[in-house]
Amino acid sequence: MFFRSMIKARAIVIALLMVLSITSCPSILTASRAKVEKTYFAVFINGKKVGYSKHIRRIADNKVITENFSVITIGRMGVPMTVRIFQKNVETISGKPLAFTVVQNLGVISSKTEGVIDKAGKVHITITTGSNVVRRTLDWPADAVMDQGLLLIEKKMGHKEGTRYKVKIFDATLLRAVEADVSIGKTQNVDLLGRVVPLTEVTVVMKTPTGVLKSIYYDDENYRTQKSIAPLLGTTLEMIACSKQFALSKNDVVDFINKLILTPPEPIKTFKGIKKATYTLVATKGAKLIIPTTDNQTVQKATDEKIIVIVKPRELPIGEKFPYKGNDKVALSALKSTQYLQCDDEKIKALAKKAIGGTTDAAIAARRIEAFVNQYIQKKDFSIGYASAAEVARSRQGDCTEHAVLAAAMCRAIGIPAQVVAGIAYVEDFTDKGKGVFGPHAWVRVFIGGKWYGLDPALNGYDAGHIALAAGDGNLDDFFGIISTLGYFKIAKIQIEKE
Repeated sequence: MFFRSMIKARAIVIALLMVLSITSCPSILTASRAKVEKTYFAVFINGKKVGYSKHIRRIADNKVITENFSVITIGRMGVPMTVRIFQKNVETISGKPLAFTVVQNLGVISSKTEGVIDKAGKVHITITTGSNVVRRTLDWPADAVMDQGLLLIEKKMGHKEGTRYKVKIFDATLLRAVEADVSIGKTQNVDLLGRVVPLTEVTVVMKTPTGVLKSIYYDDENYRTQKSIAPLLGTTLEMIACSKQFALSKNDVVDFINKLILTPPEPIKTFKGIKKATYTLVATKGAKLIIPTTDNQTVQKATDEKIIVIVKPRELPIGEKFPYKGNDKVALSALKSTQYLQCDDEKIKALAKKAIGGTTDAAIAARRIEAFVNQYIQKKDFSIGYASAAEVARSRQGDCTEHAVLAAAMCRAIGIPAQVVAGIAYVEDFTDKGKGVFGPHAWVRVFIGGKWYGLDPALNGYDAGHIALAAGDGNLDDFFGIISTLGYFKIAKIQIEKE
């Protein structure tokens, strides 16, 4: 079914871009002969074609090799941007995972992740981003499967209506296993771009620590997905099997940002100097909002549809030294180099040292990095999907997400725990989309003196006009939950308390 071969070829690009790309996998082929099968899918967002996905499956030398290539183009503030994702999984005929490769082009430099699973169950991973190479070793998650292993489970469980089961799928994009609850529904006639065929409805609920995604797939009798439907940032993403000619045909351009802009119930001139802001958020489209409580915001549930969020920014405490030498587990984790926050990169370390000057005060150093990044990124536009800190350090280009990953990595480079935060923020002048509106945004939080404090290098400072939806190490799975939160609520009321 559709989620089999990607959950993996999925790219979740946080904040201003989040595209869910899922490809399908044909039925099992016999091991007695080498054979290649190709399947093309057209990708739609709210009924408009935005890209395609190509799936290739072949058996050779008693191995099943599955390849997925997806290309999606979306608009961001009128700027078209194309995301390209390639993935290859190698397994035995019996479904044992052997290796995988993922190549993502979300920014100015492609990122390549390669993994090899040894006989002892260790996964040896190499991540290459430009000239930066990171190697790590993980344990293969118990009972996790990839394409062929999942297909064997599907055929074993069958398509009988009412069948339910759980499966654990290894997602090479996220480098982790994702739990999925599968429910088999009715067989019904489904329209595939004018071609009506009987297909079985399969509902899949994928779960990660940061969120849940419910999708619907329509499979033929050979367990080949012909259509999928998934919610995405207040819109609907569909993938439909089609001819190569149609898959590669001209795309429309759908602008995500327009659909995510929130207008306050009453005009607000500025959040500068605001001590506290109390927001009443109302869920739309039947969504269940999950918004975190942090050191800067508290969350109260009023009703099933209504949530109260109180944002009260804290002033960074002067007098704390760095590097951090405490024992807070989250803070210690927020000092490590990651795929997108390469704080051990020589260029990033040099920039951090230049930014902070001779100060030994953590708060002063953090503020200097915030101001430095704002000036360092010279080309501020929406042409980049989601670049890593190492890419941004060299390109000096990007939007709020690029500001955030570079600032967080620079803070980590000097020993200040830092995370990337995704949410919405108030912008006084949002280009031609309106004045005084809230839009999707990314910023930074740093751990100083036992608390987390906000920094915003893109907007020249964190204030009460920020509502955090998720925080993490800059990796894509940290922000999985935003898919079902951002775009699914409105601001019904704002109460402001001035200093």
